[in-house]
Amino acid sequence: MPEGDFQFIALDVETACGDSASICQIGIACVGYDETIQTWSTYVDPQVAFAPFNIDLHGIGPDTVRDAHSFAQIWPGMMPLLSRHPMVQHSRFDEHAINAACKTHGLPLPRLSWQNSVSIARAAWPELIGNGGHGLANLKKYLQLDFHHHDAGEDARAAAMVVLRAQAVSGGTAASDAVRVKPFQLSWPF
Repeated sequence: MPEGDFQFIALDVETACGDSASICQIGIACVGYDETIQTWSTYVDPQVAFAPFNIDLHGIGPDTVRDAHSFAQIWPGMMPLLSRHPMVQHSRFDEHAINAACKTHGLPLPRLSWQNSVSIARAAWPELIGNGGHGLANLKKYLQLDFHHHDAGEDARAAAMVVLRAQAVSGGTAASDAVRVKPFQLSWPF
């Protein structure tokens, strides 16, 4: 797992089935102040059955996670890094999945400072509304991003690249505040 201080961290998860708590892969992309991206991912034993639809989507199945740790074993080790950085997700799904997995595994709900790269992309490229939208698949084509969709580490890296590109194209414009990842702020109560 990356160490150090970062501008922000993008996070993505893949799930085993329709239950959002069924995380089977977690990926993070840590964006340095020099805009380098360090990516890390791990498979997770979801401790539930995989749905054929999900296996077809991301290629992760029971054999892939056979020797993987559970979410309850992995997540506490990630929190020292994640809890002190602004977090980016592409849509709100990842935050919901993390919260659902924490509830399922009896872990405290994390107090993370989440921002949505979909909203950031909408501010930077409004012309995509009604023209393919702001999903990662369309942004991959539009921005000519190179990543393997539906791999948590790769999707986290893609979300990070979307934010960096949005910041680059909107610098000094009225949209620049909408595409900037806000500095981390602790929310009260702790």
